[in-house]
Amino acid sequence: MPRPGRSGAYEDPAAALAAAADFLAVLHARGQDGVDPAVSPSQLRALLAVEGAEGGNLRTLGDVLGSRPPSVTRLCDRLEAMGLLTRSPHPSRRREVEVRLTPQGRALLDERRAIRVRELSAVLGRMAPEAVDALVAGLEAFREAAAGSYPVAGTPASAGTPAGAGSSAASTPASVPDSA
Repeated sequence: MPRPGRSGAYEDPAAALAAAADFLAVLHARGQDGVDPAVSPSQLRALLAVEGAEGGNLRTLGDVLGSRPPSVTRLCDRLEAMGLLTRSPHPSRRREVEVRLTPQGRALLDERRAIRVRELSAVLGRMAPEAVDALVAGLEAFREAAAGSYPVAGTPASAGTPAGAGSSAASTPASVPDSA
């Protein structure tokens, strides 16, 4: 919704965010340079979703990715064959299969995140400190608002720390039976 009287190129906050997201997509793609090219964008999305809901099941992963169970199963087959995630029976719910990152999968995400942080730091370094503070506050509010609508919105707790400093995201396993 446009906001009258705002300064800047965009009067519509959603349009401004969309333009920033386009730029972030370019930086995100650059974050893939120099890292294992065998991991496709859809596989990366799956790894990020698993990281955000560690111990969740295949149905929950499918819901987050917007994919059907057979597609999620094939995606996990490939990621498991690459050594990036594991699937194991849930300890108390026999029909469920838990999905977790392997140390190799976590390292891949940490490496990609470190590359993106370097790229973003270079841009933030050219901004006024007050603008950086306002941006961070706005992004935190956006992530909180989005978290109410999406099962895995935002990033794990370790994302705000240097790569590798916070190696594990806390999460609650999903309890939907897995039929995939």
